[in-house]
Amino acid sequence: MNWQEICNDPLLRDLPYKIELNEWDQIIMSPTSNFHGILQAALIRAMAVAREDGVIIAECSVQTDKGVKVADVAWASSGFIREQKNATPYNKAPEICVEIASPSNSTREMEEKRGLYFANGTQEFWLCDEQGTLNFYDCNGKIPASLLFPNLIRIEAHSIN
Repeated sequence: MNWQEICNDPLLRDLPYKIELNEWDQIIMSPTSNFHGILQAALIRAMAVAREDGVIIAECSVQTDKGVKVADVAWASSGFIREQKNATPYNKAPEICVEIASPSNSTREMEEKRGLYFANGTQEFWLCDEQGTLNFYDCNGKIPASLLFPNLIRIEAHSIN
């Protein structure tokens, strides 16, 4: 099954799971908690306040060498959006790809996703832990802060409540 077939399949539309494809085009489903969704929404709000340009994307699908991966949140410049238009999945990764770690995620899984997003052109990878702390990476490794959102360090508790 390819990504467009998954998106169009009425049986898969309302699943309470995050769906991705692995490198063999097999569907991978991961359940997400409501708290995961709260962190995702808080991050989107914080990014929108911190920067008015570009586009924030929830559940951003990106074609990688190991199938379609779906970033929990992404930020794309207007140039990226003009280039990629309405592609689903995107052929390259937006400038920022963010994953929100869940108890079911392994460190190895997050490292692999980080590498796949960088291999596909992302400039920054952010990893948000369950406490709302953000860890930032560029293609060389961990960095102290985002270059594109320098004032965004963590999702504050008051933005989650």
